[in-house]
This record gives sequence, structure tokens and C-alpha cells, in this order.
Amino acid sequence: MSIRVFLNGQSIEAVEGQSVGAFLLQQNERITRTTRFNEKPRGMFCGIGVCFDCLITVDGLINQRACMTNIRDGMSIESQQGSGIVQ
Repeated sequence: MSIRVFLNGQSIEAVEGQSVGAFLLQQNERITRTTRFNEKPRGMFCGIGVCFDCLITVDGLINQRACMTNIRDGMSIESQQGSGIVQ
């Protein structure tokens, strides 16, 4: 079943039941965040929730693992900069 999510503010069709990580790869979004120091890019690495490289912000909650979070209708997915905390 097709649903709508928001990726960095853009409304995009997604498949219900897939992980956010799979959705991001399908959208060719390889970078999910930057590191706290030196702003190094990070993205999907292990895909099973072990490495924490795929951290994103989901519906305003920082540090969510894209590979372990399931897509929901109306979900807001944002790339995360550094620690994700807005100063």
C-alpha cells in the first residue's frame, strides 16, 4: 500500500511497512547525517541496528536509527546535522 512521507520537507510516496533506511536508499539518499566533529558524512552501513551510522530525525525525535524505524503515513524524516540538537 502506498503512503506519503516528508523527506527533508518534500512530500514523497513510500511503501507501507518498509524501513526508513530502505526508503532512503530507494530515494538515492545515501547520507543520513554528519558527525558531531568535522561534519563527516555518514549513512547506511550495517543495516541491522548495530553501528548507529544511519541516525536521522523522525517526527522531531533525534538519533533514530533509519534501519530500525518503519515508515508511517505522514512521517517527517530529516537528515541530521551533528548531534541533532538545535542550538
